[in-house]
Order: sequence, then structure tokens, then C-alpha cells
Amino acid sequence: MKIKPYQKIAFIYVVLASAWIYFSDGFVQSNFHGILEVTLVQHIKGWVYVLFTGALLYFLVKEDFESIEKANNALLKSYEDTMRGWINVMDFRHKETKDHTMRVTLLATEFAMLAGLRGEELKNVERGAMLHDVGKIGIPDEILIKPGALSAEEFEIMKQHPVIALELLGKIDFLKPCADIPHCHHEKWDGSGYPQGLRGEQIPFSARLFAVIDVWDALSFERVYKAAWPEQQVLDHLKSEAGRHFDPQVIALFFTHYSHLKATAHRTTTVPSSRLPIISAAQGA
Repeated sequence: MKIKPYQKIAFIYVVLASAWIYFSDGFVQSNFHGILEVTLVQHIKGWVYVLFTGALLYFLVKEDFESIEKANNALLKSYEDTMRGWINVMDFRHKETKDHTMRVTLLATEFAMLAGLRGEELKNVERGAMLHDVGKIGIPDEILIKPGALSAEEFEIMKQHPVIALELLGKIDFLKPCADIPHCHHEKWDGSGYPQGLRGEQIPFSARLFAVIDVWDALSFERVYKAAWPEQQVLDHLKSEAGRHFDPQVIALFFTHYSHLKATAHRTTTVPSSRLPIISAAQGA
């Protein structure tokens, strides 16, 4: 039977602590005889015991925590590899997805950092952006890759992809915290979006950030159903939608940093999807 970490720590502690008490007591009895002398040595021995056992527990616990952390990192990597696998599935079905997903993931992460998000909030933005279209797995091909405008009925079906995304991610504890973007990135500031018709600050902040990035990318680059818009037309459209589609403060932040974000977007177009990065804890701190 394999010994569990806490059993190993307890066993080592009991053995070494017992050996310390036995041999140190024998040493004191053999070498010290006066009451004051023995009392002083016992005090010293007690403090040495505290320091010794403290150091022992520190190294034993540190070793096991490092092993647990290593195992958690391996598990996290497997989760992230699964996320990339989902993206690859979408790549096969939806020819535009690869570059689009790459750009919006890096841009959304960069934009979120500029907005002041750090740590787990930033990680959730990155993962949410990466999986923002995961719900399209449940959309039929004849709608998903249709070369042209969707009919009203087809659009109603397409509008289900955020709901499908929430159903997928909500069943995975690791991905629940990053579901805001996949579920809410089509909500609009004035309440006219979908799937819930959220309004204003009811929309999660990460989804408000991502919505600007997603629309900018969708308009700026060619799709199977449309040509790319001229840059100035895209920017004019984004400005006109402040207070309707977009959070006005988020739009203002976007334009403040537009040159930087635009340069970041164009640097990503040659990066292979297999190298789609996951930010480290240090970057997110």
C-alpha cells in the first residue's frame, strides 16, 4: 500500500522526535546533576527541539507541497491542451476561427491588462477569449459557414451559441470562472443584445472589454461572408456604437490604446495556433 504524504510526514516526525527525546534525555541525565543546571539544560533542549521539529516540518511539508504543485501544473497543462484541442476542432469546421481566435485572445488579454485586471481575473479573460466561440460547435455547418447573410431563422439558431457555450463550460469546474465572455460577449450596453438582454453594468466587465475587441476584429479582417472594412470605417462604427453596443468607458480606453492594440493584432497573424500562449502566473500577478 502506498503511503500518503500526510502519513509519511507524521511517521518521520514521530520517529525523529522520539529519538531526540530519548537520546537527549539520556545525555542530560548522564552529564548534568544539579537542579538549576538540569533545569537550564532542559530549557535549552526544549528550544532546540522546537527549532529542530519546526525545520523538519518545514522541509517535509515544503517537499510535499512542491510535489502537489507540480502535479497541479501538469493537470493545468492538460486542461489547457484540451482547450487548444477545442480550438482545433473549430478550426476544422470554421476556416476563419484560427487567426480570429489567436488575435482576439492576445488582444483581449492585453486590453484587460490595460484595464487593470491581474491574476485570476486576467487568466479568466484569456481563457474566456480563447473559448468565446466554443458554443459554435453546436451550430450546423450550413449556418456556421454560410457564405452570405443569415436568414432570420438561421440567425435565431446562431444566437444559441452563447447558451451552448455556458452549458459546456458550466459543467467543468476549471472553466466555470471563464464563462462570462463565451456567454455574454453578444450582450449590448443598451440591452438589445443576446442571449439574456443584459443592460449596462449587468454585463460582466470582461465581456464588455471583449465585445469591443471581437467586433473590431470581425470588421477589420475578411470573413467567409464579408470583406474586411476600411480601417476608418471600423473606427467610426465603434465610436458610433458607444452607449448602444459598447460601454462608453471601455470604448474610450480602447481608443486611448488603439495604436498599441492594432500593432499587437498584426503581430499575431503569423503565429501558429499551436503556439497560442497561456499567460503565466507571473504575468498575471
